[in-house]
Amino acid sequence: MRRRIKAGVYKPGYPVPGEPRMAEEFGIARRTARKVINALLAEGLIYTVKNIGTFAADPATGRPPERITPQDAPDEDDEPTPQPQRTTRHPDQPKRGQDQDTDAPR
Repeated sequence: MRRRIKAGVYKPGYPVPGEPRMAEEFGIARRTARKVINALLAEGLIYTVKNIGTFAADPATGRPPERITPQDAPDEDDEPTPQPQRTTRHPDQPKRGQDQDTDAPR
């Protein structure tokens, strides 16, 4: 991971693999992946945004980049980062904010 970040495979401000993907990609335990992430955080190579993800830091500052520009975008040859899957609502489940059947037991 360190080599990939320093080589620019993961551009500043763009996501890096999380624990599950890193564990699968490198054939390591998830606990080991967590240790790698913690080490990279301590070195200032990555940063996290709570409830969002982990991203490559600006190599000059070790912090999030001030802005992300199109030229910073990963190359087309780089591995795409999978997007989180959207969860779908069960057909019998009411839409958020919609009143539920008032006759139903609680």
